[in-house]
Amino acid sequence: MEKVSIDDVPVQNSPLGVHSVRKPVSSVLGTEHFAMNYFELEPEESFSGGLHTHHDQEEVFYVESGTARFEVGLDHEEIVVDEGELVRFAPGEFQTGYNDGEDTLVGWALGAPDSKHDWDDIESVVDCRECGEETPHGLDLTDEGRFELTCLDCGTSFTV
Repeated sequence: MEKVSIDDVPVQNSPLGVHSVRKPVSSVLGTEHFAMNYFELEPEESFSGGLHTHHDQEEVFYVESGTARFEVGLDHEEIVVDEGELVRFAPGEFQTGYNDGEDTLVGWALGAPDSKHDWDDIESVVDCRECGEETPHGLDLTDEGRFELTCLDCGTSFTV
């Protein structure tokens, strides 16, 4: 049995600098088959930093306070998730969520079946520096803790 107060979980933000507070609760609790991250998003901040999918993990987002807006799929369909609501994304479903309100959003990102991402099973959709258009990119974490994105169409890579 493990117990923790959210106040005692250290902040570990994305290297993309897209949110103010991300607390990896599952790391502190030592879960192996369930991921849980607590977020506090200021206006214009994002859970992830861009449209992406996990081919090996479904994700559920719970909005504790505030309102989240998600873009879903390669056609960027929008869905609003209000305080007290949840949304589920199946493995392979592209999504990104952010706070476009005026107040701080408090929310949770929950994932299964694993507590950590398999970087080979994540794709992000970004503008390719070679193709000149939005294309799926493979994602990898460098030894320096930065993201390396590789265009799946042309193979061009860059680090952020």
